[in-house]
Amino acid sequence: MTICRTLAWTTTASFLLGGAALGEGITVHDARNRDVIISDPARIVSIGGAITEILYALGFEDRLAGVDSTSLFPAAALRDKPNVGYMRQLSAEGVLGLNPSLVLAVQGSGPKETMDVLESAKVPLVLVPETFSEAGLVEKIRLVGHAMGADKRAECLTAAVTDDLAQLRELRAKVTKPVRVMFVMSLLNGRTMAAGQKTAANEIIALAGGVNAIDGYDGYKIINDEAIIAAKPDVVLSIQRGKDSVDAEAVYGHPAFALTPVAANKAFISMEGLYLLGFGPRTAAAARDLSIKLYPALAPQAEKFTPSALTANCRT
Repeated sequence: MTICRTLAWTTTASFLLGGAALGEGITVHDARNRDVIISDPARIVSIGGAITEILYALGFEDRLAGVDSTSLFPAAALRDKPNVGYMRQLSAEGVLGLNPSLVLAVQGSGPKETMDVLESAKVPLVLVPETFSEAGLVEKIRLVGHAMGADKRAECLTAAVTDDLAQLRELRAKVTKPVRVMFVMSLLNGRTMAAGQKTAANEIIALAGGVNAIDGYDGYKIINDEAIIAAKPDVVLSIQRGKDSVDAEAVYGHPAFALTPVAANKAFISMEGLYLLGFGPRTAAAARDLSIKLYPALAPQAEKFTPSALTANCRT
């Protein structure tokens, strides 16, 4: 699918003061390269943790009719809202049964059969582009805000995120010798699934001032022991996934990782998944935290970095 990197936000009517209905509707150009007309964003099903996080940051939690299981932040989302399940294993009945007036779904939601049913339903479906970059993050916020008829709120949040990314660049400029980081999604029965290029993991590593040790492929793939040794990772990065989490000792004891600087330096980092890879408003803060773990000497400088997106009041 082609992602339209420059999104069109054409407002055809203004929000009615104090209400959710829109006069003639708002047109949103989404990840399918289609125009979607939204006339009533009063009951939203949010599919994708970053989308839910943005909606809360913009003050629209009262409009949420349901969320998906990746909507881990804020905790109130899954605590207070109906859960339609995992974003890649949705059922049309589960989504449409909540009687939404708008479905906001991150690109890559599925399965395809479910998305086809949702697309053919009368409820507007907006696929939000998932572009792992600074520009992609800002565009995501703008699109969600525009879909809600809240461009000013979205500009408030994008300004805060842009400031955070600028602070992050200043911190990253202090790195003199980038470390080689391998992101390991899973390590089952000795088989390592690692992130290549064009992934959220690749981009967050770069934002933190590191270098992805895997540069020979895109996406996530199972790699053999020879590839691990040849990559010479200094650090293994992973996410916390409950019982499926990658364990530090399993990494150090792996015969291939044992021959890399990872085992010699006992260098293993695990962070919460949505925070690290979600590419929502907290992404710059996550990259800062990762940068400190990769480069402890940067801690004094990082203390001066106060993420604006975590305190910005963009809810009205």
